Amino acid sequence: MTDDFTDGAPQPAPTARRKWRPAMLWLFAGFAVFAYTFDQLTKLWVTSTMTEGERIPVLPPLLHWYYIRNSGAAFSIGEDVTWIFTIVMAVVSVAILFQLRRLGSAWWALSLGLLLGGALGNLTDRLFREPSFAMGHVVDFIQLPNFAIFNIADSAVVSGVVIICLLTLRGIGMDGTRQVAAPKAANDARHSGGSSGEPAGE
Repeated sequence: MTDDFTDGAPQPAPTARRKWRPAMLWLFAGFAVFAYTFDQLTKLWVTSTMTEGERIPVLPPLLHWYYIRNSGAAFSIGEDVTWIFTIVMAVVSVAILFQLRRLGSAWWALSLGLLLGGALGNLTDRLFREPSFAMGHVVDFIQLPNFAIFNIADSAVVSGVVIICLLTLRGIGMDGTRQVAAPKAANDARHSGGSSGEPAGE
């Protein structure tokens, strides 16, 4: 009877996961769409209301809008190899989608949604903006003191990566499970039992 009860006990867990997974996917999709749409709308606003090289004070001296087009990565790194960044962002986007089958955490849904939305935002620029397909220059416009000029997509990617790092440090897996170290009391009991030379369980 004990074996039958033990075998039947875990059954509710898969049901709970099946209920949660669609919600996590919707949450992920919502953040991805939000990040992507916000990025593209702000870039549309910048390109339609500002001229390239124009700088507008917003909260001087902390924040300015400064419209530039960047062919490289952050700090204008790799300006001559734009196509590499296009491939990298495409690979990252596909890799995120492949990980969704494991998604069971709201925080992971948030981080991956921001990461995908930001990656797709800049990938859209690479693919469809001048000077040519897959070689397009990314629109950047947010300027802070002593820092690279960036955009909403960059902010979403960085935010997503930071959240992923924090989740990893806390031992929270993508499926929502958390790695827990062996209880200290149990370890102490084993150590004390071993030092006295008595068999365990006596």
